[in-house]
Amino acid sequence: VARISLSPYLGYLIVHEKFNLALGLFALAGVTDLLDGFIARNWANQKSALGSALDPLADKILISFLYISLTCADLIPGPLTAMILFRDAVLIAAVFYVRYQTVPPPRTLSKYFNPCYATAQLKPTFISKVNTAVQLVLVAASLAAPVFHYVDSAFLQTLWYITGLTTAASAYSYYLYGRNTVQVLKRGK
Repeated sequence: VARISLSPYLGYLIVHEKFNLALGLFALAGVTDLLDGFIARNWANQKSALGSALDPLADKILISFLYISLTCADLIPGPLTAMILFRDAVLIAAVFYVRYQTVPPPRTLSKYFNPCYATAQLKPTFISKVNTAVQLVLVAASLAAPVFHYVDSAFLQTLWYITGLTTAASAYSYYLYGRNTVQVLKRGK
């Protein structure tokens, strides 16, 4: 919830070129994400269906706000941001489709949108995990660029291409192995 709430404010800071504060808050968001994952993995009573639904949603919202605002600030190219947002939109649409297929009848809105009623689990592919890490590295490097004065560096441009490559490879891996990445937890009648 903290990352979801922080996302629009981070976008605001970036668009208004307050990169020092944005970089610090992004680092804080990363630490809270790592802490959340550590707690969920090590204390079974702290794991919940709601948390497992909110965590990837928070990541997608944060990534979307950051890429859009970094593009507005001319720190990440628009076509790369469009590629990332398109891939995520297709994945979200696929999740909604799987959800529709796995919620048993009668399919009500309250049952469909209840994150505590888990019917399927998405297992990310290896390249998708790599892609998420690369996307976050690019965000951190792009936020740090104006702070440490390397905005027009070959390093950032190389990261753009690596991020585009891993994003395309991740999308292809879901296309290729899509059915193998979904584990149905409850079968509808």
